[in-house]
Amino acid sequence: MLVSDFDYELPEELIAQHPVERRDASRMLVLDRSKKSWHDSQFAEFPSYVRPEDTLVINNTRVFPARLTGRRVPTGGRVELFLVEEREPRVWETLARPARRLQEGTRVEFGDGRIRAEILREFEEGRRLVRFSCEGDFDSLLDEIGQTPLPPYIKRAPSAKLDEDRERYQTVYARTRGAIAAPTAGLHFTQRVLDEVRARGACITEITLHVGYGTFEPVRVEDLSEHKVAPEAFEIDASAARKINNARERAGRIIAVGTTTTRALESAADESGRVRSGAGLAWLTITPGYRFRAVDALLTNFHLPRSSLLVLVSALAGRDLVLAAYAHAVASRYRFYSYGDCMLII
Repeated sequence: MLVSDFDYELPEELIAQHPVERRDASRMLVLDRSKKSWHDSQFAEFPSYVRPEDTLVINNTRVFPARLTGRRVPTGGRVELFLVEEREPRVWETLARPARRLQEGTRVEFGDGRIRAEILREFEEGRRLVRFSCEGDFDSLLDEIGQTPLPPYIKRAPSAKLDEDRERYQTVYARTRGAIAAPTAGLHFTQRVLDEVRARGACITEITLHVGYGTFEPVRVEDLSEHKVAPEAFEIDASAARKINNARERAGRIIAVGTTTTRALESAADESGRVRSGAGLAWLTITPGYRFRAVDALLTNFHLPRSSLLVLVSALAGRDLVLAAYAHAVASRYRFYSYGDCMLII
């Protein structure tokens, strides 16, 4: 298939720039695969779509302030580094701006010199390998100096509403530090909604997948068979695997919260759909024709045109049905992307 088969028109004003006032006040489009239909709902009604025998799987990764703004030494030119992957202690692959001015050997400082950096190597597409140095704990300084890594389609400075972003670009159940982007389907949940899901008799279990650059890296080829989503580290402990497998044995559904959870579960599942515990890499690139083994239903946000995430959702629900539902969402003025509304695929 071609990536151009997953395009759609989206008015810019529908791209959410701020979260709704209450997390669970977002709208929810419910897509029924068996009936090939959809209807409008509210996320606050999510528990009513969960059955007692179901298991809801959430991703407990925690976003860290991965965006650093500083200056080149000695010229003072403005520099931005987005931490993508730690290769070894304090050595990170980054996305750099302006990349052309950050050549091998360039030195940069952040937070009035409390964090220092040297460019070690240049890669394509604005990526740079960087060694950081500082006095004290690097992660603690990142928490103090770094900024919430908002996606580029949120066209405002993170510092404009820093406290809002530090809280709201994080799920209420985030606990394991390591993501450079939020698993955004989980942003809608409140403790009330989670309690209502449990009150219906359903099980909630947590896994960890640290969202990396692969999740949102653009598809740069036309033929989808040539695109590979970069692996991302995940961990499923024995308790979570047991709950997931028990749900399947009693004919319950596995409801994944987000494409990251989906990719982790499918990467950990054997041919029978049984999920293995342990740490691993989510290596799958899921495209139409893929047979889902672990996931039966999916809560997800609305995704960018021509993105690997839209392709994954289309693999589960069917391209034509998904794009028709997206057209309805556009016409109905749903809010799109990270801080936007959501879709429940059943």
